This record gives sequence, C-alpha cells and structure tokens, in this order.
Amino acid sequence: MAPRDEPPSPARLYAAAAGALLFVLAIVGFFYSASFGAPGEVADALAGLHVNAWLNLLYAALGALGLLLAGGGGSRAYALGAGALLTALGVWGLALDPGSAILGFLPAEGTNEALALVLGVLGLLAAAGTPRRRRSGEVAEPPRMRVKRQPRRETAG
Repeated sequence: MAPRDEPPSPARLYAAAAGALLFVLAIVGFFYSASFGAPGEVADALAGLHVNAWLNLLYAALGALGLLLAGGGGSRAYALGAGALLTALGVWGLALDPGSAILGFLPAEGTNEALALVLGVLGLLAAAGTPRRRRSGEVAEPPRMRVKRQPRRETAG
C-alpha cells in the first residue's frame, strides 16, 4: 500500500460517490443553463433541480475535489468540509423565500436544498465515522490488554 493511500472508510466512499454525483450534475446542469447573472437564468433540470452557471461551477469544483481526494489522503477533511458547506447552504436556502438566491446568485428552491441537506448530513456522518490519521501516517494500534498476574502460592511441604 502506498504511503498516501487510505484504508477503505466512510469518508473515502462519500468523497467518491458525492464527488461523482456532483460532477455529473454540474456537467448536465450546463446543458440547461450557463447564465452567470445574479441569479441569471435559472433553469429546471434533473428531478426539479434549479440550476444556473454559478451552481454548476460550485458542483463541478466540489465534485472534482471529491474525486481527487477519494483516491488518496484527505477524504475525511473533504467529507467534513463539503458536509459543513452543503448543510449550511441547505439550511440557508430553506430560510429564504422560494425563488430567492443564496448570496444573490445561487438558486434557492426546494429540491436544491433537499439535495444539499442530504449530501451535507451524509458528509458530516462520514467524517464522524472515519477515524483521524496520525501525523506520520501511522495507523493507530489497538490498545493492548494487560493480563493481571496472580501471585504464586507457596505450598507447604
């Protein structure tokens, strides 16, 4: 195993699956809307997602980063960062009126927030379910059990 390889973990699986999903959604989203307005032309895409070029770029960047980090080190950090970002965007979008835009340029519609919340919470759970790596890349050894020795009995005889 190469030194940068990680053992299979929930964070690594999340980085690969979420990265692939977000990257594919970004590519498909550009066929529906490539407008960089604020929020620009928002188009209905797959399963009711509302996309514009800004959201497509965000999905492409998060997806590419996930695919990059899924193969080596850093998948736990990706799961934690992407999970926190997507959860925050999902909650923020739910707090806005339908048809509004997060930060003035990311579409806020019900399906977008549902996707962001699901992926965000899954990322946070994957990060929590993956143990931290040690600084030198060593895998932590399991704790050793100490056997308590009984004192020897002296026999008369």
